[in-house]
Amino acid sequence: MCIALISTAHPSYSLIVIDNRDEFLHRPTSSVDWWPEPSSHVLGSRDLARAAHGTWMGVTKQGRIAVLTNYREDTTCQAIGVCSRGAIVSSWLAMPPDRECSTRQFIEEMISGGTAQSVGGFSLVCGKVNEPLAIMSNRVSHVDRITWVAKDRGETVGLSNTAFGDRSWPKIIQGETLMKKAIEAHVQAGEGEDELIQRLLDVLSTDTLPRLADGAGLETYINHLRNSVFIPVIGGQDKVDRAADEIAGGQAKDKVEVLANGHGSSDPASYCRGLYGTQKQTVVLVDHKGRIKYFERTLFDNAAERIPIGEGDRCFEFMIEQ
Repeated sequence: MCIALISTAHPSYSLIVIDNRDEFLHRPTSSVDWWPEPSSHVLGSRDLARAAHGTWMGVTKQGRIAVLTNYREDTTCQAIGVCSRGAIVSSWLAMPPDRECSTRQFIEEMISGGTAQSVGGFSLVCGKVNEPLAIMSNRVSHVDRITWVAKDRGETVGLSNTAFGDRSWPKIIQGETLMKKAIEAHVQAGEGEDELIQRLLDVLSTDTLPRLADGAGLETYINHLRNSVFIPVIGGQDKVDRAADEIAGGQAKDKVEVLANGHGSSDPASYCRGLYGTQKQTVVLVDHKGRIKYFERTLFDNAAERIPIGEGDRCFEFMIEQ
């Protein structure tokens, strides 16, 4: 149950985006880095479990930005699509730098071409920094019906694994409130950038998840995850849980069928099981001069071993190319 929070409320930054990636801890994932050619202009982590090696969040040297959250669907067929959601994020970020394409044009292509409807439920925030950002989903049938955020100064909005605008999820309300307070406190204290990143990491680390029985896995906790910004480790190393998408649909999927739909590596059971929780935390700062700072904290390695705080940190800084 990931969460993304977006704000234009800090006077020194035109845009701030923070994100928690919640996932099965055995799911293979790369650390943030510049991608290989021909996409060397893209900065982000990658999901190594799917052949597309897509991403849930990233930025480019030209100032494109995207962050995606999945929906918790009511049925399995809604939850599992024929394509990777991460590939949609990549299609925006990995677009050739010299291609002229507005955010609206990209959204129109995704909707009219059927790409947005070919994957499981999602919300994708995408656009160019210092411009309004679009929120696209597979629920929207026309570009005129999409929502735009970061249009004005002073905005702070959140989205998680439900439709944007659904205010019934406590973690979204809590996240927005905490982010506003963190920004206000930072400004009032006159602190530096490192202190701002720490305050935002504190927001992402807010744990209000109810504690259930020892060893309870994702299937038991699934309806409680909407209550906490941060998801502590749940489940057990030897306990096999159904994949998050399958749980959302309320029934198990045969391994062969999952693979046929393009989900999973050669053995999805190797990572869609056991321990689950917040695996990565990301803070992206964009200042008014076009400088981007991308900070990522990895909390667990691909063997689901806890990484001491700070040892999994990676930070990149660059100026947007004009």
